[in-house]
Amino acid sequence: MSQQLINLNPDLKQLRDEGYQIEIYGGHLLAHHIPYVTNNREVKHGILVCDLTLSGKQTVKPQNHVMMFSGEHPCDKDGKVITGIQHGSINQRLGNEVVLNFSFSNKPPAGYPNYYEKVKRYADIISAPAKSLNKDVTEKPFLPIEIENEESVFNYHDTNSSRANIDHINNKIANQCIAIVGLGGTGSYILDLVAKSCVREIHIFDGDVMLNHNAFRSPGAISITELVKKPSKVGYYDSVYSKLRRNIIPHDYYLSMSNIDLLLGMDYVFLCIDDNQVRTSCIEFLCENGISFIDVGLGVNALDDCLIGSIRVTCGTKDKKDHLDQRIPKSTNTENDYSTNIQIVELNALNATQAVIKWKKMSGFYQDLEQEHNSIYSINVSQLLNEDKTEA
Repeated sequence: MSQQLINLNPDLKQLRDEGYQIEIYGGHLLAHHIPYVTNNREVKHGILVCDLTLSGKQTVKPQNHVMMFSGEHPCDKDGKVITGIQHGSINQRLGNEVVLNFSFSNKPPAGYPNYYEKVKRYADIISAPAKSLNKDVTEKPFLPIEIENEESVFNYHDTNSSRANIDHINNKIANQCIAIVGLGGTGSYILDLVAKSCVREIHIFDGDVMLNHNAFRSPGAISITELVKKPSKVGYYDSVYSKLRRNIIPHDYYLSMSNIDLLLGMDYVFLCIDDNQVRTSCIEFLCENGISFIDVGLGVNALDDCLIGSIRVTCGTKDKKDHLDQRIPKSTNTENDYSTNIQIVELNALNATQAVIKWKKMSGFYQDLEQEHNSIYSINVSQLLNEDKTEA
């Protein structure tokens, strides 16, 4: 299956984006999961197959109107052979596990202008009787497309970006190596968001284990069976997100001055650390080595039986770091109810979202007119304050 070839051709891409499960095998285009009715009035699924004509890597107008089919002969809702297409019986193995059973002919006056129109026409004819018998069947199943080679960091194709036509914007972050230091509430949500981007590598650092309180301020749901095993945070999250993508590199320990050089070579670092002393050491190292970073923080306190507080996102780059001493806390004596494990998962998620948006702004994914390097969201007044701006 060549997703690159599909991306290069609007007719093939339109088929995939509309939900057809298409595959390129050799010189053939296959459309899987096409519902049809058998002569016993059963609804089954077959495969449409046609020759694929290319000029280099570009599709050209289909050279013929013939479509082949793998499956029993498609019938109408009464079990009679469909009359909308001429047919002939064949018995031909394609070279994989697909056996071609029939060839069909339905020729428009001017032929088919592209492969989208050709596949769609035959799929409409064959699937219509099946959909009249069962309204839940479809020729557009939006099934995940597994990627078996190394052309992508994902295990299956990112049809969300494809449908939105933002693949070229995604390329701005495609070769980045990202580190997330700390997988608590905010760090785990940052991982959830960054894992769904096409960055090349994601390094995750944490020496802690998953406990009950982690389960209530992190994405998804961990079972009690998993919790009693006390899995390491990095091991648990690696197992979760490796289902989606490749190149998550777990580091099952805390960062310290003895191993901080592991951050060398990173394009961006997310700091999600409660220990201000470790945070300060990391920031000094990153500044000395010109590595861009984003530091996150929550300040939550109880007042009159309510919670008040703020959410902070601070970034530093090799060109802008004079604001850091005033914005990032260094004290080891903080009065903050968050340290008592108040469960505020929505604040973790919001803090992570703001941090990831800022990272994507810094990478050119989003437009960044403010160019702020410190942002504070005050919960009780719903106010967002942007500070330490640079000229756009």
